[in-house]
Amino acid sequence: MFGFVPRRNPATGAVSVTRLIDLIRACGLLVVIVTVSLASPGPGSDGALGVAIAVMLGLSAVAWVAWMLSGSTGDRHRLSVGSLIAMAGAGGALAGLSPNSPAVAVGCAAAFSAGVRLRTEASLAITAEIVAAFLITGLATGAPAGALLGFTFAYAGLWSVALTRREFLVRAEQAEHMLAETRRAREAETHAAALAERARIARDIHDVLAHSLAAVSVNLQAAEGLLTAESLPADNPELAKAVECIDRAGTLTREGLAAARRAILALREDAAPLPDQLASLAAQYQAAGDAAVNLTVTGAPRPLSENVTRVAYRTAQEGLTNARKHAPGQPVTLGLGFEPGRVTVSVANPLPPAGHTGPLAETGAGAGLTGLQERAALAGGTLEAVPAGGAWRIDLTIPA
Repeated sequence: MFGFVPRRNPATGAVSVTRLIDLIRACGLLVVIVTVSLASPGPGSDGALGVAIAVMLGLSAVAWVAWMLSGSTGDRHRLSVGSLIAMAGAGGALAGLSPNSPAVAVGCAAAFSAGVRLRTEASLAITAEIVAAFLITGLATGAPAGALLGFTFAYAGLWSVALTRREFLVRAEQAEHMLAETRRAREAETHAAALAERARIARDIHDVLAHSLAAVSVNLQAAEGLLTAESLPADNPELAKAVECIDRAGTLTREGLAAARRAILALREDAAPLPDQLASLAAQYQAAGDAAVNLTVTGAPRPLSENVTRVAYRTAQEGLTNARKHAPGQPVTLGLGFEPGRVTVSVANPLPPAGHTGPLAETGAGAGLTGLQERAALAGGTLEAVPAGGAWRIDLTIPA
């Protein structure tokens, strides 16, 4: 039955306005206490009438203070409703007992506050309580007919004005909700448009790279076939070196094409979860003829942001590439850990024997680990690449 009207969040200047309202209410209570005490009849009157006025004035003052303490935000629902009910009964009776004083202000405040704060049914019940208490005590004490009729209309009028204000507040709240929904819909539309544009860019990049790199790979294979023809001398060292370079270029081209496809997949919205991406990466590494990759996933997998997924994937990719370059044929341990508040990626492989270098050790610009550290720092994480316990380890920790 009872319920508070939804309120908007207070603005910066709302604190001073609230204090001003509390000050006005406190002054109103003080005026009622002083004027009713000095009015005739009042608490000092002889007989039961004076006692009744004193009791109703005390109850009205206590209820008024509780009403002030309940605030206007609905955080103290029960206190507010109880104080309004007490103000309605005590204030209405006080106005009937002392019609020549501003005692009517207690009932007026209760009727208006109930109309603004509570639902229509609840506020109507409190207003009816005020009118009933006033009429019963007024008729019992012989209050003037003009006071009986005028005060009754004052209570009803303030209640109707409060209903109008309540309706205004409800409409304002609904307008704010509609505005928020419109903003969210607009943001969702913008996000969808951005995703569609990213998908288009991904398709275009894929077509260009797939076409060009595939053509380069075919031409490299053709060049290798020509250089290994039987008509050319097989013992020419420069020719053997050229064949080796072409073979290496073909390998790098295939790896570049695969990496480009993975990057495009990450650009699209339908990218696979990180554990699946690392499993696919490990399978590709093994399919290339290198040693086995032992992938372990610890913790409960959870969705990650695109940035975290990209940094973690690049770390694993660089770790496997380094293992292929510097320790070919050695087993690699790839670990992915989901921990509270962070994600860890580790890549470890045994160090090669002293003096032994792989055929691809000199390829690349040597800036892979530096780039990974920069990526990790931009994402708020850390990356370490150090030898430990006869193995080379890359350890990434990133908040997620």
